[in-house]
Amino acid sequence: MISLPGPASASGRWSDGLEGFARTFLLAAFRVSGARGGDPNGLLERYGRGLAAGVNPDDPERWPTVLERRQAVVEAASIAIGLGETRPWLWDRLDPAVQQHVVDWLAGVVGTSGYTNNWLWFQNVIEAFLASVGGPWLQDDLDRNDQQAEELYIGDGWYSDGAGPSGVRQSFDWYAGWAWHVYPLLRARIRGVDLEARHRERLTAYLDQARHLIGTGGAPLFQGRSLAYRFAVVAPFWAGAIANATPLASGETRDLASRTVNHFLDAGSIDQRGLLPIGWHRTFHGIRQLYTGSASPYWASKGLLGLLLPAEHNEWRAAPAASPPTTSVEIAPIAAPGWIAVGTPGDGVVRVVNHGSDGMRHLTGGPNADNPFYQRLAYSNLTSPDLSPGAIAAPIDSHVALLDGRGVPSHRDAIQRVYVDGRVAVSRSRVHWLDLPSDDRAVGYAGWAGQRRGPIVTVASVVHGAHELRLAWWSPRNDNPRPPALADWVAPWSDDPGPWRFRIGGWAIADESEPEATGQGARREDGLSSTVVDVRGLDVAGVVRRDGANPIARFSATPWVESAGPVPAGRVIAALVILSGEEITMLDDLPSITPDHDSIRISWKDGTIDLVPTGGEVVS
Repeated sequence: MISLPGPASASGRWSDGLEGFARTFLLAAFRVSGARGGDPNGLLERYGRGLAAGVNPDDPERWPTVLERRQAVVEAASIAIGLGETRPWLWDRLDPAVQQHVVDWLAGVVGTSGYTNNWLWFQNVIEAFLASVGGPWLQDDLDRNDQQAEELYIGDGWYSDGAGPSGVRQSFDWYAGWAWHVYPLLRARIRGVDLEARHRERLTAYLDQARHLIGTGGAPLFQGRSLAYRFAVVAPFWAGAIANATPLASGETRDLASRTVNHFLDAGSIDQRGLLPIGWHRTFHGIRQLYTGSASPYWASKGLLGLLLPAEHNEWRAAPAASPPTTSVEIAPIAAPGWIAVGTPGDGVVRVVNHGSDGMRHLTGGPNADNPFYQRLAYSNLTSPDLSPGAIAAPIDSHVALLDGRGVPSHRDAIQRVYVDGRVAVSRSRVHWLDLPSDDRAVGYAGWAGQRRGPIVTVASVVHGAHELRLAWWSPRNDNPRPPALADWVAPWSDDPGPWRFRIGGWAIADESEPEATGQGARREDGLSSTVVDVRGLDVAGVVRRDGANPIARFSATPWVESAGPVPAGRVIAALVILSGEEITMLDDLPSITPDHDSIRISWKDGTIDLVPTGGEVVS
């Protein structure tokens, strides 16, 4: 067991001790394998002793089996990978009795089922190792997992990490890279074969898009679950370099990975004990999921996958091509997750407008708060949603809400895509209001006292350089045929009678000192600013400030604009939403908006025209 200080996961300390061993062993295996057995610090001797104890059913430090803790499947995969990578220097030198204990412990996964997301790859790599050492494995397991994986493959290199009860596949995050694209390579290495052609093609396609999600300073997009793994985001880039399945030139993967790891080191991700704590930059337990324990962050080991490459490999030796200084804006539509990525190399900011990923794997129509890791309308690499209980209960940042008669903001249910192409994206959701218990203690994703159902809210993003024009309108539930994702409202909640006002929230920026107020937003000391400007129908403005709610830094500030009075159905409201580390222009040069029956015409002062489809709704 390697038990680290900190909170326990839902699986308990016993499982967490296994996790501490498995995830650090993964890194040791990469280092020794890449050095072709070079191990001056005796890492494998130490891990070999731990391995022998962990798989011995009579040892007081034995590990939980798959039957005793489901989380053991995840950690067993790391152990199988580590043993495969170090086979000549560890496995082949183990006592036969220890080898048999290892086989018996790993074999607990054989014949099990029910893996409906990236977990299917854990079973795949475990059974690949078992097959390589003459242990038990089942072709039926592999065939079932392959079929499940193909059902979750969306296209362009993207997998949805699971599907909702209705079959909707809209769970997109970094798991598409650090799990779905890394484990096929690691299984191929266990088998001693090349990466399969389909996985090579998908990995290359994914990397060609994922590179737009990491800024020039190395900061990656803050979005999705398990963000405590930090620089594991570069694992698929290393996989591409190892498999020669990457759009990046020699040296570019090393450069990108170095910038990303250094970003986290410079931001204080190693604490005073020399450990990777739970958090993003500093320690921040608000980033935890139920499965996150004190050793969980060591899946960051995957971000050092490149250590498998020998010292003479060209990735280490080649100098990356120097990028010419540029002030241009890089706009990259990413169709599979329903995103538009907007990067500005000058300030290192990457923004993603989100009109397709909601992370929902539960029934729609229930009393659920917006998941801040998936359901915000925008994410960036230099900001995070506020994650305090109050911020989750009443979201503001990167959020569009209808405000009820008491000013309580709505939450949205599953996302229905309407349009994503070029610089324009449109989506809609049924919204609802949460009624909290009177003592305000139940503020997580469950435990709400009830909800009031609302109408359909449609939101559009129009990207213009580094700026986003955000538009919204609402329509009665029965105005449109209900899409499958929003069809069955099983919860017997009442409808809110209205009338409603609209609010658009900007980016939450965080700093170690309170961000200063600007005319229409807030700015932190390094110049990064968040600005929201009324364009149509939002004539009240303000800034919400919080202390201790944000994983980026202690203090956060979020600007917002809202309508002073009720907004009728179909009335389009709009605001310019800006996150920038450079001087902001255009604030006195706003676009004009002309609604029509089937589209909204956006006329920018530079002559650019954008058309926003309304999905058949009548707007004004």
